[in-house]
Formats: sequence, C-alpha cells, structure tokens
Amino acid sequence: MSLKWIDSQDIALELLEVYPEIEPQSIRFTDLREWILALEAFDDDPEHCNERVLEAVQAGWIDER
Repeated sequence: MSLKWIDSQDIALELLEVYPEIEPQSIRFTDLREWILALEAFDDDPEHCNERVLEAVQAGWIDER
C-alpha cells in the first residue's frame, strides 16, 4: 500500500503503530513531517505537504489513540 498526503487517516494509523508511546498533540509539525516521510509505505512528493495536511494527520492520530 502506497501512502499519499491525502491519506491522512491511514498515515495516522501507521504513525500510531510506529510510535505508540508518542502523545500526538505534543508533536512539532517539523518532526511530524519528517516521521511521515520516513514511513516505509509513504510515497508522495514532500513539497505537497502543508500545515493543513499535517493538522489532519495529527487529528487522526489523536482520534485513534
């Protein structure tokens, strides 16, 4: 499965699996972006990321916790 920026909920689930001990509401967006880019399944242009996308991922991660 290949993840794109629009897959915010799926990205959130992947992050929850990789970083179960992290409190998502305390993450800096710069770190969140780097962690997303480092996901094995992630395959999208890093330049297509913006604050709104990161907010959606963070909100999904918070909901899943």
